[in-house]
Amino acid sequence: MRLSPSPDLWTLLWIVLLFNAMGCIQSIRCKPKSFRDSIIVLEVKTSIDSNPTSIDESSSVVLRYRTPHFRAFARVLVPPVAGKETWTIGWIQACNHMEFYNTYGNKGMSSWELPDLRDSKIQAISDSDGVNYPWYGNTTETCTIVGPTKKDSKFSVSMNDNFYPSVTWGVPVSDSNVPQLSSIHRDQSFTTWLVAINQATSETLVLQTIHWRMRLHIQVDPERPLGQRAVLNEPFAQEQPQIMGKNESIPPNAMVKPNANDAQVLMWRPKNGDPVVVIPPKY
Repeated sequence: MRLSPSPDLWTLLWIVLLFNAMGCIQSIRCKPKSFRDSIIVLEVKTSIDSNPTSIDESSSVVLRYRTPHFRAFARVLVPPVAGKETWTIGWIQACNHMEFYNTYGNKGMSSWELPDLRDSKIQAISDSDGVNYPWYGNTTETCTIVGPTKKDSKFSVSMNDNFYPSVTWGVPVSDSNVPQLSSIHRDQSFTTWLVAINQATSETLVLQTIHWRMRLHIQVDPERPLGQRAVLNEPFAQEQPQIMGKNESIPPNAMVKPNANDAQVLMWRPKNGDPVVVIPPKY
């Protein structure tokens, strides 16, 4: 013969189970979220301006051109930071590929090169401003949150980039300035990350990843008068940047010195003979 529990016993068991469940729910609700879990990217926008590359022939020594701007913008929400932590949120950029050739008829060509990237020794190289590593810049490009904070922090970070170089009309290793430049070819690819970094621990959170590319081909007739020599062949409009659906990790070389400007080398590669270093790296 089996005895059934009394109604009072069932009531007591129900109360104990209910309180245990409420305790579990309360502990989950009260557990503070980590910074990684609480930071929210509210908006990301990116584009390359629609205007074509402009050409400037006002100098008798160099041709100048200016490409359209790449632009990136993000709005970020950071809920209250409980601990004494300092986080910087902003843009980091690296160059993944570079072709930059200036042809001088049948004499040869000059080329700006990133040797380690060219030789596939590294995946990417930092495109920092050269001062605020690893950040692209330190004005509109970053924002720093110092904890503890009691309220949500909402802010925006933005950056832009373009090319505005000078290319000599004459062969760069010659004392003569006779115009011989016949074409300019440039094709560069970049990855740009929206990143949060803990200043004390160096914990790094990738919040967004963008790929973009800038291309141009300028044809030059050095026989024509100054102001009428250069014509933009392609492209008249650049491919628009891609916001990646899945974030990508940042290669180590994108976070440290040297940056692309300091690592690049100007080479002269003649049709006949050995290559010559015209401008060595700065580091």
